Amino acid sequence: MARPLKFPAELRERAVRMVLESRDSYEHEWTAIRTIAGQLGVSAETLRKWVRRAEVDAGQRPGPTSEELQELARLRRENAELRRANEVLQSAACSFGAELDRRPKK
Repeated sequence: MARPLKFPAELRERAVRMVLESRDSYEHEWTAIRTIAGQLGVSAETLRKWVRRAEVDAGQRPGPTSEELQELARLRRENAELRRANEVLQSAACSFGAELDRRPKK
């Protein structure tokens, strides 16, 4: 699977603004998205997702905001790191305990 292109933030903002400002001029929002996406050289689905994300961030649609999604991703990474560290510590504790059992008693 090909890695998606990273578009500059300015292009995203401009594209979203163009859709939001001109969607009343079209019969359907999808028509506006397809037209503007073609003009800017991005896929219509990508532009549709940008518009939906902007609407959620502005509070016009329900759902987690971009900031909340970033915080959730950070917490998941931290959780995974802590689980790995815990596994290492448990493994070390087990091997340390086994060493104590093998030492001759005086």
